[in-house]
Amino acid sequence: VQLQASGGGLVQPGGSLRLSCRASGFRFDDYAIGWFRQAPGKEREGVSGISSKGYSTYYADSVRGRFTISKEKDTVFLQMNSLKPEDTAIYYCAASAGAGSLADPKTYDSWGQGTQVTVSS
Repeated sequence: VQLQASGGGLVQPGGSLRLSCRASGFRFDDYAIGWFRQAPGKEREGVSGISSKGYSTYYADSVRGRFTISKEKDTVFLQMNSLKPEDTAIYYCAASAGAGSLADPKTYDSWGQGTQVTVSS
């Protein structure tokens, strides 16, 4: 199981980014995918998640209405709009073959490397 996160960068407040999490080595439809982030000095937090077949999604309160998760073929996208400085963090994607809360990092078995998102003027 391999996950490759990409799409991070520097953006001004109010701007948008689209993160991608590309999967290889497993049947994508059998896995739930989650996005997590970690800012310096803070604990990792769940941002969004999507179930294996895409029927269920999860959003943290802090991003609901601004971020949208979607799943296409072997890639999960996280569209991030109206970005705020507090969204600055390293974003990670993770995969889970089992059942569990999309928001709980313990649900996930495999993790990709992170991609840096910086929101600053």
